[in-house]
Amino acid sequence: MPPIDQSDRTVIAPTSVSAPPPPSSGDTLLLGTKLGEFEVTGLIGQGGFGIVYSAYDHSLQRKVALKEYMPSALAARSGAVTVSVRSDRHADTFAAGLKSFINEARLLAQFDHPSLVKVYRFWEANGTAYMVMPFYEGVTLKDALRDLGGPPDEAWLKGLLHPLLDALAVLHHEQCFHRDIAPDNILILNDGRPLLLDFGAARRVIEDMTQALTVILKPGYAPVEQYAEMPDMKQGAWTDIYALASVIYFAATGNPPVASVARMMTDSLQPISTVAAGRYSERFLQGVDKALAVRPNDRPQKVEELRELWGLAPQQKHSHSATPTLATGSSNLHAATPSPSPSKSGSPHIQHSAASPSSANKQPFALYAIGSLVLIAITAAGWFIYNREQKLEAELHALESQTSRKQAPAEGSSPQSETAPPAPTQEPTSTPPPAPRVNDKPFSPGHMLDEIFEGRNREHAVTASVEKAQVRIGRDSLRFNISSSKAGYVYVLVIGTNRSDFYLLFPNAAQKENRIAPGQSLKLPNSKWPMTAHGPAGTNQFVAIVSDEPRDFGELQPEPEDIFKKFPLDLGAKLYRDYSGASPLFAGKAVCASGAQCSESYGSTIFSIEEID
Repeated sequence: MPPIDQSDRTVIAPTSVSAPPPPSSGDTLLLGTKLGEFEVTGLIGQGGFGIVYSAYDHSLQRKVALKEYMPSALAARSGAVTVSVRSDRHADTFAAGLKSFINEARLLAQFDHPSLVKVYRFWEANGTAYMVMPFYEGVTLKDALRDLGGPPDEAWLKGLLHPLLDALAVLHHEQCFHRDIAPDNILILNDGRPLLLDFGAARRVIEDMTQALTVILKPGYAPVEQYAEMPDMKQGAWTDIYALASVIYFAATGNPPVASVARMMTDSLQPISTVAAGRYSERFLQGVDKALAVRPNDRPQKVEELRELWGLAPQQKHSHSATPTLATGSSNLHAATPSPSPSKSGSPHIQHSAASPSSANKQPFALYAIGSLVLIAITAAGWFIYNREQKLEAELHALESQTSRKQAPAEGSSPQSETAPPAPTQEPTSTPPPAPRVNDKPFSPGHMLDEIFEGRNREHAVTASVEKAQVRIGRDSLRFNISSSKAGYVYVLVIGTNRSDFYLLFPNAAQKENRIAPGQSLKLPNSKWPMTAHGPAGTNQFVAIVSDEPRDFGELQPEPEDIFKKFPLDLGAKLYRDYSGASPLFAGKAVCASGAQCSESYGSTIFSIEEID
């Protein structure tokens, strides 16, 4: 078998200038190729295990990155979109890599952390598999450190470490390990958020099965157990801990540590507590040295231990203060639907059983991971979006600040932020209230779904899996599962294939109970309201909400249609134009018992099912 290309790394290309696309081969999809609602608009890069394209999501009208499983040594393009194995002797290896691609995409789709890549959607088709991720802009940590012109201070490093440790804790809780943390695998977005990149299980599966690859490790960042796993040197959380400590060593000294295998015989590494003494706290430096221990058992075994060593308390809420801000030199880095009538609606036809109650100044860069089949970096939305409670607190604070200028302060102090100590003897500093929502985008159902998704609580993971990503009109049923990391109430909104029918699909008159338990999978639709694809051809776009409290959509005045409720678009457009609420209009309003404090928090996910002829 020919050697497999290992140049499958993160590709960075300037977005502000016209640059030729990476070299392509006959195995790449042609520009304009449509995969469901996604249209290929460009080639970002390709390597030995996959191809990444820029694409346009016609449903939500946004640019995304689309990754295709394509191990070039095992398979080739046999048609416009179809992928076929080159030889029967490669079939098992190809299938194993494909399974790993899907399994890991499914796992990553459950993560909703700002420092991990958000997988919007993944599916199998055309003999291969795909995943869709956000389109990100930023620079690598390696470049950011170079542009600083000198070692960052401790506060900067800890600001970087807070979100990265949180992200690793999320991964490690699922027994998932990165194994390739390095300065060029951490991206600093334009808002300052650090993102983990290049996480590839499928590559390792193929390596293990073919034994045709020499594992590529980064000297200085890879611990000794990654060179040859032995009974007393298994890989685990401590593997990522060593690599992260190596990143800190590089940031503080300008050089990576001595390669771990060389340290096994004679450890010539100068401790960071010696070479960086006086520039950082002793506790922090000694903690880094301990995390760089050669033998795995001598290192911290869990992220929690590492936090304690480095003097980093767990970060409960994401805030601007937890993010490094870089401003140096030329750089500016801040750190399927119901329809009672047939083909008119363009929505899936609902077939009811008898039980149914109703009948019928450095330039930014665009970054994509193409090196591993599963890419870890970050969520689709921003790390620094305040939740509903924070906004209310800011409004109250501002109101009291303004009032205090006109009259004596009322008994007690005004609300304080979590990090600011109370100062009852001083007039509170005025905090401007949050700016009102600016509805500068035209109203469309797709944009409403996008707003719901963007307004979610990122600590509340909600996932959806579809039985079939493509269903045949008149033959197949639309089925999907909703899962949630927290208890709550499930709501599903859907836009039909005609892009204008907009429904509250669930709960409905046939199934009103919508409570879900943590870790539970809710299968929808149930037998009382089966949904059959009825055309026209196109994509049904869904958003699932799992809310802390029940939600009311009465303000939108949905109209009963069959067992469902349909949103009138003319009224929705009018309400949206004048809407200035903090939470998305079409997410509804949380409803709580009288006198109880009501949480507007919810988790959310977006998914789609395509109808084909």
